[in-house]
Amino acid sequence: MTRRVLKACRLGLGLAILPGLALAQTMLPQDPGLGAGGMGGTSPLWSDEAALAPTATPLGNEVLGDRTPGAAALKAVDPDADVTLPGRDPGGTQDDAATVLADSMVLQGDRTLIAAGGVVVWYQGARLVASRIVVDGASGNLTIEGPIHLSRPGAANPEEEAVLVADSGQLDRELQDGIIRGARLVLARELQLAATKLTRTGNGRMTNLRNVVASSCQICASDPTPLWEIRARAITHDAETRLITFDHPQFRALGIPLAAAPFALTAPDPTVERRTGFLRPEFRTTSGLGFGVKLPYFVTLGDHADVTVTPYVSASRTRTLELRYRQAWSNAVTEWNGAITRDDIRPGETRGYVFGNALVDLPRGYRLGVQLQAASDRGYLLDYDITEADRLWSGFTLERITRDKLFFGRVGNYHSLRDDEDNSTSPAQVADVIWQRRFTPDYIGGQGLLEWSIHAHRRPSDQDELGRDMARASVGLNWRRSEILPGGVVGAALAGIDADIYRIAQDSRFDDVVTRADPMVGVELRWPLIGGKGGVTHLVEPVAHILYSPAGDDDDIPNEDSRLIEFDEGNLFSESRFPGWDAREGGLRANLGVTWTRLDPTGWSLALTGGRVLRADPERAFPDGSSLSGTSSDWLVAAQYDSGNGLAIANRALFDDGFDISRNELRLGWLRNDLQLSAGHLWLDGDVAETERADISELVANVGWQIREGWWGTAETRYDFNADQAQRASLDLTYRNECLTVDMGVSRRFTSSDSVRPETSIGLSVRLGGFGASEDLPGTVARRSCMR
Repeated sequence: MTRRVLKACRLGLGLAILPGLALAQTMLPQDPGLGAGGMGGTSPLWSDEAALAPTATPLGNEVLGDRTPGAAALKAVDPDADVTLPGRDPGGTQDDAATVLADSMVLQGDRTLIAAGGVVVWYQGARLVASRIVVDGASGNLTIEGPIHLSRPGAANPEEEAVLVADSGQLDRELQDGIIRGARLVLARELQLAATKLTRTGNGRMTNLRNVVASSCQICASDPTPLWEIRARAITHDAETRLITFDHPQFRALGIPLAAAPFALTAPDPTVERRTGFLRPEFRTTSGLGFGVKLPYFVTLGDHADVTVTPYVSASRTRTLELRYRQAWSNAVTEWNGAITRDDIRPGETRGYVFGNALVDLPRGYRLGVQLQAASDRGYLLDYDITEADRLWSGFTLERITRDKLFFGRVGNYHSLRDDEDNSTSPAQVADVIWQRRFTPDYIGGQGLLEWSIHAHRRPSDQDELGRDMARASVGLNWRRSEILPGGVVGAALAGIDADIYRIAQDSRFDDVVTRADPMVGVELRWPLIGGKGGVTHLVEPVAHILYSPAGDDDDIPNEDSRLIEFDEGNLFSESRFPGWDAREGGLRANLGVTWTRLDPTGWSLALTGGRVLRADPERAFPDGSSLSGTSSDWLVAAQYDSGNGLAIANRALFDDGFDISRNELRLGWLRNDLQLSAGHLWLDGDVAETERADISELVANVGWQIREGWWGTAETRYDFNADQAQRASLDLTYRNECLTVDMGVSRRFTSSDSVRPETSIGLSVRLGGFGASEDLPGTVARRSCMR
């Protein structure tokens, strides 16, 4: 089946003065090219579940995480099946009988039927509600007295698509064509078109309204002036193409004319998700570029592809053309984003970027990925609010994941945009292959894991030491078998061996070829205990994880992938806390810990985890003074609280026997309908050798709250307490009522370098309701109330 590229953005204010071109409608989870303020309209939807944040960017099924940005998320959907095709047969025959319900019905001698009082007629998918109808016996035509309520015949969902409301009218026997007086056409319960006269032709396909007013705003009898309206000589609605054509439209706000067009304009009705034409304009002001306007033009290339062309012009500062191309096949999907710019920030230079990726489903469950990332400079990505990434990766990936096997391979090139990094002396060309298989051994039982891996990287420099190139091939075999012992103790036996061969080039400090083998044996004892009283459940589980492997000496192998070491409850019971292959823990060691969990019948829960690592001899690979150095590690204590109604708190601390804290991390999440709070504070002791930097004390917070009905605010900050300044801060506001959405935001980036300077950005976007499908946003919608 052909897949269709997902939706894009919104119709916006200011389009009434454009030439008579079709206005576009598509949707994305986030509109492309928004200002640095981010706009309140791009906030994610939240569930009632508790969440802790800030959280890392999800890596999905990626085996290796390198903190480089991924390209745009690739998604596709099946073509929309709920459309009316040309020449569609509404079903049945012309002689099918209608169902009529009324308080009274009279059949006259000429077979004229008069029905009065609460009349309801069902016929071939159409429903007519009126106070009185007269059916001519010869022709079958209907004369109708209102108030009239008529749903469109053949509609996939009559209640949510076009509905006709009128004072009186005349229709044919199929309830499709005819003349309606004092009519209002309501589209998807959003857009209302009111006219003195309405004519339906083409078996109900074309609806023509004369001297018409269109608006999606609530109109009250006491104050009939809507917030905005479009007046036109005539408006035509095509039920098949789902397009609305305005003849000589005039746009008014609060009754005041603001714009007019002496020609026809076309816009999608509220049921349209993709349509060629202009998207809503975006207004952006930055300290570096000044005031600017983006005017995206969206082009559909069938159900499977589209192109978005976005000119961006700011006050004598930039001339930018942005492009986005998306396409989907039955087994593949791709998206490419790019821009080319001439601006005053770097006079005389052509700046730009291109980000693209593709996913292809191959036979036997394999998936091929392609990614290209290139930019003229890091400042460009920040100036134009593309990404804050400072390293880019381009290359190919191939993966296959099944129940008991995993294959992952990638080859590509890294490019750093940091001022303090030299691409010639950093690993640029990198290749990785990982193959894993999980199996059950014969005779000894348990579960085994066999792994093969290959890694190679190259530095472009030919200098000795600085241009070191490396290649590694590794094989690992691990086995684990668990049994329940007397007293409910769960015991496990562990064994494994890892072997590597290294090829080291352009570094005279190391041998060209180095081999290494690290066997490991161990046991694990767990004693899960459960108890409770009064509905409260307590879970306690002490764990002893004892391992032995010969103490290694890795001084003859450069440590390229295991320099950043973490110690938390996630790896407290790991065989090695080094994140890569170049360094491994050795010697006799015991990972000891205990977990206590309290489950309350009212819904809240509390969990505590504590533990440390004991060694017979210090592990030299850990830096002196770090949390894992010496014969005993720092104490690890972690706590998690979940209120059961949206509030979650987690804290993790590392401290020594003297209670000197070396690390503390606090995270808080509180999710309610009117509040979305996500915050985290990290403190690191700079005296610890593994950090090699000053103390770190940073706060990251993001909060969204319902200011009042219709108003949703979002604030975000990253604050460095040691530097006593924010790294970035932003404030976004969104106002929504039944017919209008306004997004406005201001942000400030405080970081600076030789190529990046601080910048303030202000963004504004306006969307009129009723044109194209709308997206769900957090918060409430302000609705006008008509008081009698």
